[in-house]
Amino acid sequence: MTIAEARPGIAVEHPLGMTTAAEVDAVRAALVTAGLLTETVRFAFFAPEEPVKSAVLEHHDGDAVDRRFRAVLLDLASGRSWDTVVSATSGDVVSSRELDPPVDGQPPIIDTEFELIEDILNAEPAWLAALEKRGIAPASVRAVPLSAGVYDYPGEAGRRIVRAFGFQQDHERDHPWAHPIDGLVAYVDLTARSVDRVIDEAVLPVPSTSGNFDDPEFVGPARETLRPIEITQPEGPSFSVEGNRIRWEKWDLRVGFNEREGLTLHQISFDGRPIVYRASVAEMVVPYADPSPVRFWQNYFDCGEYMFARYADSLQLGCDCLGEIHYLDAVIADDLGNPKTITNAICMHEEDHGILWKHSDMFTGSAETRRQRRMVFSFFTPIGNYDYGFYWYLYLDGTIQLEVKATGIVFTAAYPAGGNDYSTEVAPGLGAPYHQHLFSARLDMTVDGVRNAVEEVEAERVPIGPDNPYGNAFRQRRTRLTSESQAQRSADGSITRAWHIVNPEKQNAMGQNVGYVLLPENKATMLADDASSIHARATFATKHLWVTRYDAAERYPAGDFVNQNAGGAGLPAWVAADRPLDGEDVVVWHTFGTTHFPRPEDWPVMPVDYTGFTLKPAGFFDRNPALDVPGAAKSCH
Repeated sequence: MTIAEARPGIAVEHPLGMTTAAEVDAVRAALVTAGLLTETVRFAFFAPEEPVKSAVLEHHDGDAVDRRFRAVLLDLASGRSWDTVVSATSGDVVSSRELDPPVDGQPPIIDTEFELIEDILNAEPAWLAALEKRGIAPASVRAVPLSAGVYDYPGEAGRRIVRAFGFQQDHERDHPWAHPIDGLVAYVDLTARSVDRVIDEAVLPVPSTSGNFDDPEFVGPARETLRPIEITQPEGPSFSVEGNRIRWEKWDLRVGFNEREGLTLHQISFDGRPIVYRASVAEMVVPYADPSPVRFWQNYFDCGEYMFARYADSLQLGCDCLGEIHYLDAVIADDLGNPKTITNAICMHEEDHGILWKHSDMFTGSAETRRQRRMVFSFFTPIGNYDYGFYWYLYLDGTIQLEVKATGIVFTAAYPAGGNDYSTEVAPGLGAPYHQHLFSARLDMTVDGVRNAVEEVEAERVPIGPDNPYGNAFRQRRTRLTSESQAQRSADGSITRAWHIVNPEKQNAMGQNVGYVLLPENKATMLADDASSIHARATFATKHLWVTRYDAAERYPAGDFVNQNAGGAGLPAWVAADRPLDGEDVVVWHTFGTTHFPRPEDWPVMPVDYTGFTLKPAGFFDRNPALDVPGAAKSCH
């Protein structure tokens, strides 16, 4: 079947269009026909297989589109898995490769496997004996299966392993995170549906504190002093939506969604000038600091191991989003390969953001004020105990910003009477281990065109001398990062280090290369030892900046198959080629995040913690691009 002979019901308008239910059905049907999707086989991953950049940039309205999707399949009975690409347009299986788990890693953990854990544990005599020793009824235990990582257990190689903790739940509305059954962990083989080993290191008291933040008896009476805030736009919003294409002020872009990255932004341009071809959070890792025998392995890749965006919330007006809201649904595939629609997965709205620019002049008497406004694109997803919100902002002055909001419940452990160097006591007898949240933003840049370069720009102090007799001088130092080996950098706030993505073929009115600057937060990268397993598996998180030559196959900084991957995949493997970067098609990878030493105020539910980064125009325009923003009121000008 040719592309022109598209299957009925398959949308073919644009290569970056949102996934439809009909496309999921078509992929499933193709895999069944090919004999790849049988009774015991499940979808472990499903997402659009986007065309290469050149094909998208050359696309014109009305051109035929071959809509392809990547589906990773897992046989629950045998543990075998396949990485497939299917054309929903033609109904053909384009490619299929069986994974070699000791080399490639495993597919992500899926819901079907999570649902098996308690039955597997409750059939294991050693687990039941450990609970009996603690006086705990198995029926009251909620098991939490967690990704295993890769450690010196030779018998685990090639097998689907998870490690499981238990939490006691006193009643169906009780939050079990308040009652960790510490000193106990089970290693589980998901394919064999058996327990490999039970480590019963110590019997520690199960904390009795309440974590029921939604129980009025625990919380107490609600405040009665907050008065309503209403956001209205009587003439409607300033943005327009056509499918997944959004235009707001001078901004023009497309949005997308997949279960691994969540919200993605595509072909971001300002006043017709391209800036970013594709932007996403391509991976995140949460390494924990407790080295105890039952916890040393706690390191979670929420994107690559869990496909965390498959759990995205259906957002609600007045709760998650406030104002004149436009929602977009997202379609993913469930474990059986059937379409699943997440209603209101993406929230879009405008919001006021204070002062844009202002000046009262002593000479002319002029007094002008303009208010800033930003366009917000967001989604929120829970994954286990944590909840993450991802907010992309576009501003009137050409600024792009990502803000990640971390909330939910801290992971818990028992807190011993003698204290713990790697944990905070957040409630009596209840500890929260130290950890980090480290994200990798993949920024496929097209600053005024595809051929870009990256410069490291920092402040340089000038010593007292003939040219600086009074010692007040400092200047800017710029270093062009010309190769992948050179473009592995750490932030340094003491010298305001930042990275400029420039187009050496385009200059502004002053003869400067047009560009955007990536402004980091200057927070810590990975703190685990360089010889640790998690350092090898999440090498991307050891540097704030990586720059690579564009390759359509290089999508995830820790590799395609993170689960039980021994390490070295993704960025460290790609940059070994040391490809040239100067004036090339480049992708910028930025690591950002937080190091969390939990506070008592983080219990029983954590107020939002923030992290992110900013992309600001730096010579992209000839002058302030927001001079044409009108005053909000007569008195403002």
